[in-house]
Amino acid sequence: MAAVTIFREFSDPRLAAVYDALGPDRRDTDFYLGLAAELAASSVADIGCGTGLLACELAGRGHVVTGVDPAAAMLAVARNRLGGDRVRWIEGGADRLGAKIADLAVMSGHVAQVIADDEDWRATLAATREALRPGGRVAFESRNPDARAWAGWTRRDSARTADDGAGGRFEWWYELTEVLADGALVRSEVHYRFRSGEELVSENELRFRSRRELTKDLSEAGFEVERLYGDWDRRPAGPGTPELILVAVRG
Repeated sequence: MAAVTIFREFSDPRLAAVYDALGPDRRDTDFYLGLAAELAASSVADIGCGTGLLACELAGRGHVVTGVDPAAAMLAVARNRLGGDRVRWIEGGADRLGAKIADLAVMSGHVAQVIADDEDWRATLAATREALRPGGRVAFESRNPDARAWAGWTRRDSARTADDGAGGRFEWWYELTEVLADGALVRSEVHYRFRSGEELVSENELRFRSRRELTKDLSEAGFEVERLYGDWDRRPAGPGTPELILVAVRG
C-alpha cells in the first residue's frame, strides 16, 4: 500500500529531488525573469522558492536574490543547485525576510494556492509588503477557479512520465479526492510510482481564490493591482483563461 503524507514533496528528499521534472514548461519562469528585467529590480525576494530554480536563474542574471521556504528538503536541493551559492537562502516564511530588502517579490509555482488558510495568506501578504521597498512590487499566479482545472485531475487525463535524475523514469498522476465550497478548496492526491514498483502518495490541499478575492486581499494588505493576466503570454484574464497572474505595487 502506498504511504500518504500531506504535501510530501516538501518533506521527502526523494520527491524533492524529482520535483522540477513535474513542470518542464518554462513559461512561468520566463515570465518572472522577464518581469524582473523589465522592472529593473536590483533585488528580488522569491517567496516559497522551493528547489530554487527561479531564484538561481534570477541570480545568474545579476539580481540580488533571497529565497525563502519552510521546506527543508526543498532548500537542500536549492542550495546544491548550480548557482545556489549566489542566493541567500532562508528556511521559514515571508516574515523571515526583514524590512525593505527587495524591489520585487515573487511567488511562483502556485504558492498562493498552497497557502490555503486565509489568515496565513493575509499574513504572508503583510510580510511581503514589509519586505518591499516603497514602490516595490509583488507578482504571483493562482489558477483561475472559473476554468475548473481540477476536472482534469484524474489518472487517465493527468498521467505523465518523467526523468528521475538517476538515469531512470517514474510515473506520476493526480487523483481528485474532494471539492469544497464549489471549488474554493480542492483536495487531491499526487501519486509517484518508481521503477522499483514503490509508490508514494502526497495529499494536496489548494485554495482557489477568485479574481475579486485576490484583488481585495491585495488592497487590504496595502497593494494596488497594476496588471492582471490570464496566462503566461500576458493575455487579459477572463472566464476561460487558466491563470490569474497579478502584479501589484506597494502603496
